[in-house]
Amino acid sequence: MFKRSEPPGRRGPAYDPESERVSTSRQHDDGANVIRGRSVIVQPGEGPSFWQPTPANGHADPVLTPANTGFEGMSLGYQTIAPGGHVREHSHTTQVEMLICFRGRGHLVVDGVRHQLVPGTAGFFGYDVKQEIWNDGAEDLVMVWIIAPPGLENFFATIGRWRRPGEPAPAPFERRHDVVDIERAMGMNDTRA
Repeated sequence: MFKRSEPPGRRGPAYDPESERVSTSRQHDDGANVIRGRSVIVQPGEGPSFWQPTPANGHADPVLTPANTGFEGMSLGYQTIAPGGHVREHSHTTQVEMLICFRGRGHLVVDGVRHQLVPGTAGFFGYDVKQEIWNDGAEDLVMVWIIAPPGLENFFATIGRWRRPGEPAPAPFERRHDVVDIERAMGMNDTRA
């Protein structure tokens, strides 16, 4: 598989959901026994965070994932796109995604149609819907993402670099040379190198 980012001064993967997974021997067919009565609260800066390469820059912060919830149905996190940055056009073959913008301004292009992206904008993207996200403003564009089934958190860990909350942003860095292979392996289509 693909090597994930490592935090400075730590050995092993920066974010290894397999190491924290709730044992499947406790799961009922739908996982209900694992999550029944379970709650997870994550405060800012408590979860993993990964600097993202060009052209998005910024960082991704997976917050609620199977690694800490035990629920295999979805993941939730934040994505921060730096001013002038963008998420390349892509689609998800086997995942449904929802986004909610809560800071900054930009636009989405969804199947070729441009939409304004401002605090309060919400979007739903079914299978194979092409989407790209642009930060048109002078401040960070910050969104909540929810994806089902989970996996986007693994993508961010694989292509990113470990981030410590509060540290200054690094100089923009290039995407991995094998990013398209990584995207295909993780169910993303319609991207180009």
